[in-house]
Amino acid sequence: MNIRLEQPEKKRIGLMGGTFDPVHYGHLVAAEEARYQFAMEKVIFIPASKPPHKSRNDISTPEQRLEMTKIAVSSNPYFTTSDIEIKRAGLSYTIDTVQAMKQANPDWEIYFITGADAILDILTWKNVEGLLEECFFVAATRPGFKLESVECKLGRLSKEALARIKTIEVPSLAISSTNIRQRVREGRPIKYLLPDEVEKFIYQNNLYLSASW
Repeated sequence: MNIRLEQPEKKRIGLMGGTFDPVHYGHLVAAEEARYQFAMEKVIFIPASKPPHKSRNDISTPEQRLEMTKIAVSSNPYFTTSDIEIKRAGLSYTIDTVQAMKQANPDWEIYFITGADAILDILTWKNVEGLLEECFFVAATRPGFKLESVECKLGRLSKEALARIKTIEVPSLAISSTNIRQRVREGRPIKYLLPDEVEKFIYQNNLYLSASW
């Protein structure tokens, strides 16, 4: 007698990519809200080695950004980090990372977490239609963000691709890495914008002090 075994349900895993220069509470709250709303088993933070959409040439080293991210996520048992993009040569393309993660973990259903601002530029990403076949996207928005702007900007995507982009509202997304770097350069406080240990790491390593930041 043949017994048909049921296929195990796939694990929902969140990937949060970004420069994280520096990582802050906006990133952490968005990741936790996405984890909760979509019942993810964990969220993996993946600092980019060479972000293809960043024109700045003064980004902190990948190792520094990875260390800050490790520090920031250490208190959450559902959060972890990966150096997959730092170890990989060349530009850090999301589709390469997602495909590598799925190949290594075929039982994963991947949700890529990012900000709504990044979603509006997704048409410029490498093989965006292929990427949306590989994973879902969770776009974290600020309160009052007009979701119609996403649909209008991304109208060239197929209906199937658009259906794989989900949105969540996150109040603390008003915090930005750009503003934190500027505040450090100007000698203004950054406390309560990011974890205390990340703040300490920034000052101990003299990050963001030069005028080029």
